[in-house]
Amino acid sequence: MSATNPTIDLRSDTFTLPDEAMRRAMARAEVGDDVWGEDPTVRLLEETIAATLGKQAAMYVPSGTMANLCAVAAQTHPGDEVIVDAEAHVVVYEVAGSAVVAGVQLRTLQSDGGIPDGDAVADAVRVANIHHPVSTLLALENTHNRRGGVAATADAVNAAAGAAHAHGLRVHCDGARLFNAAVALGCGAADLVAQCDSVSVCFSKGLGAPVGSALVSESATIEEARRWRKRLGGGMRQAGIIAAACLYALEHNVDRLVEDHANAARIAQALGGVPGVSVLRPAVPTNIVMLRTRQPAAGVVDRAAARGVLVTLMDRHLVRCMTYLGVDSAMAVHAATVLRDVLGELAA
Repeated sequence: MSATNPTIDLRSDTFTLPDEAMRRAMARAEVGDDVWGEDPTVRLLEETIAATLGKQAAMYVPSGTMANLCAVAAQTHPGDEVIVDAEAHVVVYEVAGSAVVAGVQLRTLQSDGGIPDGDAVADAVRVANIHHPVSTLLALENTHNRRGGVAATADAVNAAAGAAHAHGLRVHCDGARLFNAAVALGCGAADLVAQCDSVSVCFSKGLGAPVGSALVSESATIEEARRWRKRLGGGMRQAGIIAAACLYALEHNVDRLVEDHANAARIAQALGGVPGVSVLRPAVPTNIVMLRTRQPAAGVVDRAAARGVLVTLMDRHLVRCMTYLGVDSAMAVHAATVLRDVLGELAA
């Protein structure tokens, strides 16, 4: 694309770039060897995110996938079963790591709102029987990517978690976009995970850091998770350089998530009446716009890309657009116009 018509990339909020202020914070970060527990910036990040989410301890990891895998492995045994929504990131996008590495089986539920209700959780818990795996963990996701970026309320999370705890299960929340949920719902992030035993959060999505996620829980679980991080090759050395970006993101980029939600709403509104497409309308939307298309979604993706708008093929008839700090309101409006034209042409 030319300089006057740059590409607008709506494929993922992972395409954020560190600004100059974040780069300066990274350049001056105090560092040490994190595997030895001696990187002061990593330790500050872990203390900060644990306190922010109301938990005892935290562990910094390279990715959200590793955070989720460490959480599952640290809280289950091989042969156990994890209850989870069928469209969850753990199920769809983590290359069967729970099975391959942690040795657990996933029992999937259909939860249109992203969080299964208490009765569904209770019904999914295995009855004690020599033929059955043991149900030991409920895995939730908030916001929920494939359910249209829906932000689940504290009441919904607490109902599911309460049912799990009543049957002796622990609860993990994949909170890769937890701060999006908190901003959309107008509450503290800690309020959304008060009944969760462990939580993963991602700094490299809407918060705009270049690398990193954290797993938070009580101290004993984090100690076990550190062994899994090392086993998975996730031990880092002078990681304070990237942890500094995460600290900067927590301080400066949380409140501005409301701008991303507003831009996503602009796109969703512009595309709502286009023939041949339905826009997923979650109860509490955030920065994700999901389009279910009558025509093959690959055609939408290709035609939009030819006009400088990049979107993600999620399924044969499902397209995703995501907004983030690299997309301003004018870009969102222009992208919506391009997508409306493309969808209209395909419908015709």
